[in-house]
Amino acid sequence: MLHTKKFIHSSSSKWVVFIHGAGGSSAIWFKQIKPFSEKFNVLLIDLRGHGQSKLKSDSKNYSFKIIANDVLLTLKDHCIDTAHFVGVSMGSIIIKQLYSLSPKTVQSMVFAGAVTELNFKSRLLLRIGRIFNSVMPYMLLYKIFARVMMPRKNHEQSRKLFIQEAKKVMDKEFKRWFKLTARLTAYLAELEQNTFKIPTLYIMGGEDHLFLAPVKKLVQNDHYSQLQIVPNCGHVVNIENPLVFNELSIDFIDKLKMG
Repeated sequence: MLHTKKFIHSSSSKWVVFIHGAGGSSAIWFKQIKPFSEKFNVLLIDLRGHGQSKLKSDSKNYSFKIIANDVLLTLKDHCIDTAHFVGVSMGSIIIKQLYSLSPKTVQSMVFAGAVTELNFKSRLLLRIGRIFNSVMPYMLLYKIFARVMMPRKNHEQSRKLFIQEAKKVMDKEFKRWFKLTARLTAYLAELEQNTFKIPTLYIMGGEDHLFLAPVKKLVQNDHYSQLQIVPNCGHVVNIENPLVFNELSIDFIDKLKMG
């Protein structure tokens, strides 16, 4: 079972489940806990091999589907049949995979720094990373990635937190996650071919130079999705501008009639 933290609201029946990205942990949501738990029931999850979850992986059968299934089993253990999901970075992929496995479980999706397609820069970055993955310490590789993804001075808090949490990730687990990127372009294309007939909010930083443009393109043809761009923010909007992120996402979830 995955490590979780649960906050029960005295009157609300809505559940909000938070999913972090690769190399992170539920600590990435520390600026969301208070405002969200004042409105909803909240569940924070550490994915396998991340944070305080020590669930080991079989490298031969490792996939986003297995990671998403971990979350489904965890929800079942907590008797949560349906919830609103909030994800950051590659956590967005896990939530969409979860929806593909069990659509009734997901009432809505809110994404910060969503990964929907890889542009040339991100594909090149991952390719270089795979070349040096076997010879370079994973923390050095992660620090380089964090610097490229969040290069500006106002991204510093996000960058430091991501690096800090990555130190808790098992070395083998990081390498398994990294191997998943080998076919990430094809996997994202397959995933986005699914029809996500569900309310979805993308909250993207205006300075997210790797992932903003693909999201802009995606929402143009999807009437279930909406995009909010937060200026002077990079990849991790929920840390760099939590007031705006919290206001936008709580208002979005609160207005939905379901749940």
